[in-house]
Amino acid sequence: MPDKKTIFVAFAIEDERSRDLLKGQALNTESPFEYIDMSVKKAYDANWKSKVRTRIKRSDGVIALVSKNSLTSSGQKWEIQCAKEERVPIRGVWIYKDDRTNLVGVNTVVWTWENIRAFIDSL
Repeated sequence: MPDKKTIFVAFAIEDERSRDLLKGQALNTESPFEYIDMSVKKAYDANWKSKVRTRIKRSDGVIALVSKNSLTSSGQKWEIQCAKEERVPIRGVWIYKDDRTNLVGVNTVVWTWENIRAFIDSL
């Protein structure tokens, strides 16, 4: 397996369960990818933007978990914008089969092991 990559996972808080599923999927011994999760796990405090920017800058890439909730999530929108500003590669992943929400400027793919592995391996 290639070196472990550091990935920041951007998600709407309403989709936290999907973030947990992605993390669990990566821990599966049959998973063709491996990464270090840098997503924010605690409620934002006054300095959250500074902390998040530092995490994003230290990451090899950002996976944005995309759903209709992404459209109203100010935190996720900021995280994606920050990744763009820092020139950190971003890949969107649709988390629901019946939801193909489009985030402008984010290349989004269907959630499959192969699609996630290909992104991580490209970093």
